[in-house]
Amino acid sequence: MKQIWKRNIVAATVLLFVCGAVYLNWKYAGSVADPVADQSGKVLGQSTLVSGDNGGTESGEDGADPAAGSEPVSASGDYFATARLTRQQARDNAIALLREAAESESADKEVANEAAAAIQVLAGYAVAEAQIENLVTAKGYPQCVAFMGDGSISVVVSTGAETGLEAADVARITDIVLNETDYTASQIAILEAE
Repeated sequence: MKQIWKRNIVAATVLLFVCGAVYLNWKYAGSVADPVADQSGKVLGQSTLVSGDNGGTESGEDGADPAAGSEPVSASGDYFATARLTRQQARDNAIALLREAAESESADKEVANEAAAAIQVLAGYAVAEAQIENLVTAKGYPQCVAFMGDGSISVVVSTGAETGLEAADVARITDIVLNETDYTASQIAILEAE
């Protein structure tokens, strides 16, 4: 009875951290409208060309590096970077807690095994999310971030088009998720970042 109770506490703690991270990501990343500027007035993420000839001046007025052919970081690009970072931090915290529970002197073998299994599940989520994000990006979508959970997956994409997310886009992304995971179509949520 005590072993079941410990297992449930570990699972509830991991779930709480993951849900908290998703909520914080939604709350804070969703409110980012402008790129964050530091005190020098330079926009974070802005490219800087450093060479002996120009003494480290800006490479372009818009912050783009003409040699790389990149564009400055947009607010939606900030969302995707923030979402990935928040997801990774939440996962790292959950894994640290699980490792601590597994390595605790008072932990019995069953709790250690359950913690190890939970760590493997989280690692599997990370691999599947990265695979889905890469495949969606390969299909022509500029940005993508996936959030896997126990019973569902959410995929947030940037279409890069003024028409927005259309039925063909949803079908294409759903097909990728169905091929890469064991989720059913009803467990997949596809959202467009604004």
